[in-house]
Amino acid sequence: MLQVGSQPHEAFAELSKQYGSLMSIHLGSLYTVVVSSPEMAKEILLKHGQVFSGRTTVEALAACGHNKYSIGLMPVGDDWRDMRKICKEQMFSSQCLERSQQLRRQNLQQLLGHVQKCAEEGRAININEAAFITTLNLMSATLFSMKATEFDSSATMEFKEIMEGVASIASVPNLADFFPILRPFDLQGVKRLAEVNIGRLLGLIEGYINERIRIRRENPNAPKKDDFLDVIVDSLQAKDNKLTPKHFNHLLLELFVGGAETNMTVIEWIMQELVSHPDKMAKVKAELKSVMGDEKVLDESKISKLPYLQAVVKESLRLHPPAAMLVPRKAESNQVVNGYLIPKGTQVLVNEWGMGRDPKIWNNPLSFEPERFIDQKIDFKGQDFELIPFGSGRRVCPGMPLANRILHTVPATLVHNYDWKLERPNASDDEAKGVFLGFSVRRAVPLKIIPYKKA
Repeated sequence: MLQVGSQPHEAFAELSKQYGSLMSIHLGSLYTVVVSSPEMAKEILLKHGQVFSGRTTVEALAACGHNKYSIGLMPVGDDWRDMRKICKEQMFSSQCLERSQQLRRQNLQQLLGHVQKCAEEGRAININEAAFITTLNLMSATLFSMKATEFDSSATMEFKEIMEGVASIASVPNLADFFPILRPFDLQGVKRLAEVNIGRLLGLIEGYINERIRIRRENPNAPKKDDFLDVIVDSLQAKDNKLTPKHFNHLLLELFVGGAETNMTVIEWIMQELVSHPDKMAKVKAELKSVMGDEKVLDESKISKLPYLQAVVKESLRLHPPAAMLVPRKAESNQVVNGYLIPKGTQVLVNEWGMGRDPKIWNNPLSFEPERFIDQKIDFKGQDFELIPFGSGRRVCPGMPLANRILHTVPATLVHNYDWKLERPNASDDEAKGVFLGFSVRRAVPLKIIPYKKA
């Protein structure tokens, strides 16, 4: 435990050089196996995916019973299958995302308006904050047909604090996670704080659902909005599965916190890398100009015509995966992998951050080189195990189709319409280093860049 420290992804990557790509380690009384190669990740997530479909959960995420209702944390069973089916067919299918595309375009226009205002005033944009607000609104438009929050608003900052509180509390080193015998005592107060933050967010989400139910009841003949809130109300009224309002409250909490946290972090890293590599930025600009022309906002149907932008996103996900060690797995039974017995109950971590920087897997792994993905069929959808930022197998991230659209359209909108420069060009390199927070690795200091247009 003392060797792991506050940057576990880095410590595990170093230890794996000595102990190999399937390494066991005792974190207190929690027996853990760390996976550090595409071959071993494929064995665990695909070949033996059923055995390793369980989850270990930190105490913070057991607050408000979240681990019992969360699609990402609950055991694989009937409720999990019903929730996955709803996500796949009625939330993140191509048809559903096509229907809500216009709402997302409107939110990208709002982002552009904020950038224009900052450009006119000559002030820098906090990309972390702008990406958070935009991601939240893009998700809210997709799920609720509404805007969740505004730029330059105190209410937005309060909402961000709640969301970050939920995300960051999960990363607090909690003795109860390493020594389960201590769980009933909550010595560090981690679970109590999590109860407050998760409870506040669940209250907001429950309000959205109850409001839609009220509108439906008072106006039974009004046209439906055809969004996910309507799917929830339909499901609850039809009673064609065992899912309860609690399941949907926790599902939405998970999608909002997980989606906002991961997309915001990756967008910030994409912009960091492009601002730091003007030659790559110029290539993206030229490609966007050839495909978009005078359009201000990228149409999602044109993402496939932008191979260099896609390569930039892949390269950013390689260097800066949204979940450094994916979401922990748990062995549901004894299983032999590569000649080693992994006992039932073992926690399994896949060090995606470490694999992305491994010279045995990638040439010049620490260099930002999108060109490595040009004319390569490697993708991040879960089939190519050297790049699995959203996981793979039966527990792959259900929101990946929406994340794919957000991670391309937001940077494209920023890069196509403006040039960018650092607010503090001489800032120390330490500010751009990654710091482990929640499940992701964020910039140590938020990226602040100034938009401008060349004369």
